[in-house]
Amino acid sequence: MRLSDVAAAAETSAKTASRVINGDPRVSAETRRRVEEAVDRLGYRVDLLARSLRRGVDDTIGVIVESIADPFFAAVISEIELAALRRGLNVIVTSNRRLPNREAAIVDSLQQRRVAGLIITPHTSDLSYLASTGTPVVFVDRHPGNFPADVVTFDDRGGARTAVRHLLRYGHQRVAFISDDLGVETSRNRHAGYVDALQESGLPVVGELVATDCSDAAMARARTCEFLDLDEPPTAIFSARSETSLGAVKVLHDRKRTDIAMVSFGDFALADVLSPAITVLEQSPELLGRLAAERLFARLDGDHSDPVNTVIPLRLVPRGSGEIVPSGGGAGA
Repeated sequence: MRLSDVAAAAETSAKTASRVINGDPRVSAETRRRVEEAVDRLGYRVDLLARSLRRGVDDTIGVIVESIADPFFAAVISEIELAALRRGLNVIVTSNRRLPNREAAIVDSLQQRRVAGLIITPHTSDLSYLASTGTPVVFVDRHPGNFPADVVTFDDRGGARTAVRHLLRYGHQRVAFISDDLGVETSRNRHAGYVDALQESGLPVVGELVATDCSDAAMARARTCEFLDLDEPPTAIFSARSETSLGAVKVLHDRKRTDIAMVSFGDFALADVLSPAITVLEQSPELLGRLAAERLFARLDGDHSDPVNTVIPLRLVPRGSGEIVPSGGGAGA
């Protein structure tokens, strides 16, 4: 079934029928009714491939994150999909699995599909594979190195500094740090904020209290056990990821060590119903996804201004675990 068949059945031109199908408001109500009835009666369907070839791009955007299974990125994706749906756009979602070569291959594949734009959480610092792209790109959660593009991130370093300062104000001097590999920009910035807060207070960074190899909750559990088994264990823990927080919290509760203070970078399920409830740096993945989508849509609408770097501030939410004083006493806040 062709567009010309629809036009003939509706007693109008193919150009007018196309306007109705594409939502153009510059068509009379009567003509719109006839075209819509013809579409339904004839079972006409738009040839998406032909349309994308005419336009040069498809009505689709691509989203590449580190892991689709990660609850944080799942929330980011969900918000992007909602924003795209409101604009009549489809979304293709995939993950780079922390493999630089896979990331480049995915981008190439999406560009061959003629996606209108890309939202990427980059894992590699080598973005040479994007050097010749004409596709609008927005980076989310991490900066793209030397590649000029819009970026939407959280204030990772400032937020971490706030969290550790909070623990120090309650009298803690041995604060452990749990995070992912420092090769990841977010972990590196959060570690820098941890160091900032200690140095401001004249405290050293103690190597045995720093774990930067926790890619998942299981590894965080193992490293938390090592912290607690030290001759002089930490009196507080700052976990730089919600996933590592899950591992640390399980160990603390299994060992009934609710005397150890803790702050989590990012909330997680049931954090507010534990005893004590977990003090968190509140970050909204939904806001991150929405702002990234808005920047991409602005580019699709013809915004050719300089790249915009959007940094989202973080708020500390005291719930109890971050307000515990060291068991030996301490100067309360």
